[in-house]
Amino acid sequence: MEDLSRRVAAGDPVSLARAISLVEEGTQRGEAIVADLFPRTGRAAIVGVTGPPGAGKSSLVNRLVAHYRSQGRSLAVVAVDPSSAFSGGAVLGDRIRMQEHALDPAVFIRSMATRGRFGGLSRATRDAIDLMDAAGRDPILLETVGVGQDEVDVVRVADTVLVVLTPGQGDDIQAIKAGLLEIADLFVINKADHPGADRLASDLEGMLSLVDTRDWTPPILACVATEAKGIAPLAEAIGRHRAFLAEGDRLALRRRAGLRARFLEILRDRLLSRITSGEVGEAELERREAALLARQIDPYTAAREVLERLGPEAQGEGAARGGALLDHVGLAVRRIEDRLALYRDVLGLELQGIDQVPGEGVRVALLPAGRARIELVEPATESSSVRRFLDTRGEGIHHVCFEVDDLDAALERVGRAGLEVVGTPGRPGAEGSRIAFIHPRATGGVLIELRESGRGPVRIRAVEGTDR
Repeated sequence: MEDLSRRVAAGDPVSLARAISLVEEGTQRGEAIVADLFPRTGRAAIVGVTGPPGAGKSSLVNRLVAHYRSQGRSLAVVAVDPSSAFSGGAVLGDRIRMQEHALDPAVFIRSMATRGRFGGLSRATRDAIDLMDAAGRDPILLETVGVGQDEVDVVRVADTVLVVLTPGQGDDIQAIKAGLLEIADLFVINKADHPGADRLASDLEGMLSLVDTRDWTPPILACVATEAKGIAPLAEAIGRHRAFLAEGDRLALRRRAGLRARFLEILRDRLLSRITSGEVGEAELERREAALLARQIDPYTAAREVLERLGPEAQGEGAARGGALLDHVGLAVRRIEDRLALYRDVLGLELQGIDQVPGEGVRVALLPAGRARIELVEPATESSSVRRFLDTRGEGIHHVCFEVDDLDAALERVGRAGLEVVGTPGRPGAEGSRIAFIHPRATGGVLIELRESGRGPVRIRAVEGTDR
């Protein structure tokens, strides 16, 4: 997999196609290659093209590809087709309109199916875009299936969304009903040589006047894709919107919203997978369904009882119910690099980083291990308390850290139990946390850390040397 990732990052189209096939299979190998290449993503401009069927989206994308290639750019196209409700397959016919680019190595075209996604984009489509981005393709054109009212996923993936409309397709007010008005960054009136194009543009202007467009008002551009008319001005408008997003943190905020939606979707899918697997099972679900049908139980109670089978974490409880959760085990070591041979290379734990903590005179390395973490603590000075620990006891467990929901309440319980607290209780710890230590003489020889999580950013890089 590392070799495949390396070849994808080098821009090899065959390796890129193989990697996309792996993510389409939905296996751990596909997830692994996305994880490996994800740090290389976020550089490409992603342009979504959506609109009702028959609007000429494929023809428009074909002309945009030709325009970008005339500028010497290496790009990618994702053409999404609807899946069959019976076989799950797709015709993948959009590529027929792009045959002139099929042999161009600087144009990577991939057709993908919706796989039943109501919003129009499957998870594999988003993974494929990441892989194309990591391969150095820029821009990436995403042509959606064009189902109308349900197809709004594109706004969570694309930096710039083109809504393609054509005159003479019925009531033009339908654009508002379909939600396309809200997601459009640019409106493209294709087949502008047909009667009714001017009226459609006027209607769009009238509808936009009723909407709060904030700092960016979507321009309305006319083109005739089959004749390559209006393509250059359209590409310029895409560039202007990209420059608009680059001002301040607009692009970062837009991408963060999309990544959050993607992250939560994966969480929901994983939770459902746990429910339907051996942890609950289909038989148990069928019993709940029968009870619902007989009105013996309500849907909320049924859902709560199923979640109870998964444990308190699935219900968002745990520490909130008063129980402490294991956060990490701190191990005193003479040299971190010597112990990484075991924890990283043999046991396969991921090293999040090694940091110097001058205030405590230590170096620390954190390695997630399931729901908790291993912390390797190495003395960096002769006066470090960890050095004294090593001199008297040798390498081994230095402390155990528990996360609590309310540190003050936990310390009250510690005081009532007659346990001694070491140092200043409630002092600042890593990641915006508050911490306290219970003296080992009151705990059977184990130094116990209590940690109240900060309410700030999500923990990404865990370094806790400052709480020693």
